[in-house]
Formats: sequence, C-alpha cells, structure tokens
Amino acid sequence: MAEIAFYHLLRAGPEQVLPALLGRTLALGERAVIRAGSTERLAALDDALWLSASPDWLPHGSSASGNADLQPIWLTLDDEAPNGARFLFLIDGADSAHLDRFTRVFDLFDGNDEAALAAARARWQACKAAGHVVTYWQQGERGWEKMA
Repeated sequence: MAEIAFYHLLRAGPEQVLPALLGRTLALGERAVIRAGSTERLAALDDALWLSASPDWLPHGSSASGNADLQPIWLTLDDEAPNGARFLFLIDGADSAHLDRFTRVFDLFDGNDEAALAAARARWQACKAAGHVVTYWQQGERGWEKMA
C-alpha cells in the first residue's frame, strides 16, 4: 500500500509548491512522476521547474523531450511511470489506477475551489477504503501543517 499525502493548497499553486517537494524527493535519491490534468498545466509546470530558484536545479522531462529512463522527474498526462519513479504527484484532480506501485503519492488540490475540494474528499475516502495510509496537510501562514 502507498502512503498518500493530501496537500490542501490555499496560498500558492502547484507551480510554487512543487519545487520544494521535488527538491526533497531528489535529495532522498528518489525519482518522481507528476501527472497533471491538462497540457496547459504541464507547460506551466515545465516552465516553473526550469525557472525554480530553490532548488535551482530540477532536472525533468516529458514525452516532448523523451528519454524517460534518464529523467529524475517525469511530467505526464498519462497514468505511467516510465522513469521508474516511486513517488507520484497528482495535480488538478488527476488520479492513478496504480497507486500501489508507488511508495509515496502526493495529491495536491486547490482548497479555494469547492469542486476541487469535494473531489479531493472523495479521493481521500476511496484511498482510505482501499487500505492506503493517508495524511492531510494544509497550507498555513508558516508552511505546511499536518492536520488530524
């Protein structure tokens, strides 16, 4: 079973939040897959990762650049992990039918959007019912707060 962390975004979007999470992922020696909900979001994430100041180097690729096996971070719209990643980041309500293939899953959702919030609650319940370990983190004034 995967450890699934739900990240309730209130103050910043995925483009601002992901660099720090991905930096920690790479520091652990892990690879990541980011599954987004649209080509526009993928393009925005690609730009944000190249322009990130902290950490200042987040090597990544997508089907546009190819060579998935060489990419520590893979950006995709598909339910795949061609780079052998064990960490999965889900953006824009994207999901996966293969959660059990990952060690950790990060589900980032917009807490200011009622539809996104309701969808995240449904994903939480489904993950819990499937036996995954789930945690909930909310973006606060001083960073991430783990909620009960």
